Amino acid sequence: MITGVKTINDVRVGDTITSAAKPAKRPLPGFKDVKPVVFSSIYPVDTNDYEELVDALDRLKLNDASLVYEKDSSAALGFGFRCGFLGMLHLEVVQERIEREFGLSIVFTSPSVQYHVHMKDGSMLSIDNPLEYPEPMKIDYAEEPYIQANIITPVSYLGPIINLCIDRRGTQVGMNYLDAKRVELIYEMPLAEVLFEFYDRLKSVSRGYASFDYDVIGYRRTDLVRLDILVNGEPVDALSQLVFRGNSQKRGRMVCERLRKEIPRQQFKIAIQAAIGGTIISRETISAFRKDVTAKCYGGDISRKRKLLEKQKEGKKRMKMVGNVEIPQSAFLAVLKSDEDSN
Repeated sequence: MITGVKTINDVRVGDTITSAAKPAKRPLPGFKDVKPVVFSSIYPVDTNDYEELVDALDRLKLNDASLVYEKDSSAALGFGFRCGFLGMLHLEVVQERIEREFGLSIVFTSPSVQYHVHMKDGSMLSIDNPLEYPEPMKIDYAEEPYIQANIITPVSYLGPIINLCIDRRGTQVGMNYLDAKRVELIYEMPLAEVLFEFYDRLKSVSRGYASFDYDVIGYRRTDLVRLDILVNGEPVDALSQLVFRGNSQKRGRMVCERLRKEIPRQQFKIAIQAAIGGTIISRETISAFRKDVTAKCYGGDISRKRKLLEKQKEGKKRMKMVGNVEIPQSAFLAVLKSDEDSN
C-alpha cells in the first residue's frame, strides 16, 4: 500500500485507512487519543546537536505513538522541545533511549503536570508550562490532577511509608492487611508530588520491598504559585516552576542553595533569588573574588591606596551593571535532583 505520507505527523495511530474511490462514511470506533500527564522540556547540551535531536524524536515517534512534542525555546538553554509523557517511567525511558541509541547529551527541565486554571472571566486554561501561567489577579482558582496510589509493603515498614505519604500531601483512604506480613495502603495525593523521586524515596524507606502503582482520578482545587529564579535580578526561564504555595519557600531555598554551589565566582557579587510575583522568598549570595589592587603601592601613602580601592569599587559597579552571569550546565542538573540526593 502506497500512502504518500511525507512526515509521521501526517498520520496518527488509530486513523482509519479507506479507499479513495469509495471512502468510508465515518472512522472506525473504539480508538481514543492518548493524553500525556507529565510534561518536560528537552534541550541539547550542545546547541549544535539540535538537528540531531529533531531526528531522534522523529525516529522515536515511529514506534512510540504516545510521545507528544512541540518546538520550544529558552533564553538560557536555547532551542528544544516541550514533550508530553504518560508518566515518569515513560519520561525516563525516552531520556535513556535518546542518550543510548542516538549518543546525544540532553537536559530535561523540571517535570510538571497539566493544571486547570479557571479565570475570573469564566474561561479555563490548561497549563503545563510555568511561563504560560497567567497573572494571579486574573485567576479565580486552579486545579491539579490527583492520583489514587496503591502501595503494598511489609508491615515492618508501615510507619516510614505513612510519613512519606503525609509529607507528599497524601490522604489515606484505605488500609488492607493481605496477610500477617504484608499490608496494602491506599492514598489519594497530587500527581505533582510523585514526580520528584517519590518512587526512589519509597524504595529507600522500605529497603526495596514496597511496590507502587497509581491511577489518575481527576482534578481538585489547589493553591498554586509560580516560583521564579532570578540571577542578578534577571529571571532564568528554564528554572521557573509551578508549585504548591505551602512548599514554595522550601523549594525556593533549595534551588538557591544548589545554584550557589554550582555557579562560579566572578569579580562582582552574584545575587540568587527565588521570587513569587514581586516578593523575594529566598536569597543566596556568591561573594566576589578579591583582587589586591594595592599590592604595587610601596610605603605608607594611604591616600594612594584609597584612590585605588575607590577606582576598583567603581569598576565593579560597572561590571555588575553590564555583566551577564554564565550558568553552567551542572547548575541546571543540580536543580533537577531530588531533595534526598542533596543531603
